[in-house]
Amino acid sequence: QVRLVESGGGLVQAGGSLRLSCAASGSDFRVNHMGWYRRAPGKQRELVARITSAGSTNYADSVKGRFTVARDNAKNTVYLQMNSLKPEDTAVYYCIGMTVLAGTYYPTGSWGQGTQVTVSS
Repeated sequence: QVRLVESGGGLVQAGGSLRLSCAASGSDFRVNHMGWYRRAPGKQRELVARITSAGSTNYADSVKGRFTVARDNAKNTVYLQMNSLKPEDTAVYYCIGMTVLAGTYYPTGSWGQGTQVTVSS
C-alpha cells in the first residue's frame, strides 16, 4: 500500500501561489493514478485534480486554469501548483491514490494528514 505525505501548504494572500508536494512510498508509484482533494471548513471533501499513471489530467471547474497537477515518477512525488489563489481555496489539501471502475475514478487507500492552505483576502 502506498504511504503518502503532503507538504507545501501555508498562508498566502489572494492572488498568490503555492506548490504542494505529495511524497509516496511503499509501492510502485508509477502505476498509481493520483488525486488531490481538499476539505474546506464545514464542507465535504472534494476532488480538485487528478493525474493518471499515463499523465492525463483532470480538474474541478473551480480550479481550471489556475491549478496544475504534475508527477515526477523518478522522485515518487506528485505536485499541485496553485496560482491566482482565492480565499475560497482555503482548505486542507490531501493527496490519495485513485482506482478506476467503469470509467469512474475513486480514492483508494488511507488519507494522510493533509496540508493546510489558507488564503487571506
